[in-house]
Amino acid sequence: MNTVITELINQLDATSISEERKVILHSLAEIIKTKKSKGEIINLNFICTHNSRRSHLSQIWMQTLASHFNVPTIFCYSGGTEATAIAAPVIKTLKKQGFSITQITEGTNPVYALKFDHNSPPIIGFSKEYFHDFNPKSNFTAVMTCSQADDGCPFVAGANEKIALTYEDPKKFDNTVFEEEKYAERSIQIATELYYVLSLINL
Repeated sequence: MNTVITELINQLDATSISEERKVILHSLAEIIKTKKSKGEIINLNFICTHNSRRSHLSQIWMQTLASHFNVPTIFCYSGGTEATAIAAPVIKTLKKQGFSITQITEGTNPVYALKFDHNSPPIIGFSKEYFHDFNPKSNFTAVMTCSQADDGCPFVAGANEKIALTYEDPKKFDNTVFEEEKYAERSIQIATELYYVLSLINL
């Protein structure tokens, strides 16, 4: 694991999570724990409306933390109810937090390769609909990271389970003096909560 990311993970503070929030996180942990105990592949598809911010942060942090906790059967994906592009502040935030990021393609919806470790396979990031061919078509858990997508998708085709783990959108701080601070804050919140989820797996 990249040293900078390892240090950041070691500083995550799960005591900041409210008891109300922990109820939702325990539900996700129980799904993962059950599949892990059965030796099953654990496919997690993080879904938001535009697949541009929160769903990518969740996908990338969960895949990173799965490696940190040595749960190799977790495979993370993300998608939206529509495709746009990964927001530039997300890429900027993750770079500052230690991820090695290479832009693979140009255009309005670039494809990125993100690495948390020099020897790990890259996480491929680009905006897509949740049912895109890049994502699993069945046998996955849908994790809804925004309330709009959760409300708009009462049924997610192919999902075995659906969990609403929603976050406030940092988009409202785009192009303001608070942009860098709020994106970093949201990224750390997501990392902290997913760290908590995986810390419950071996209990």
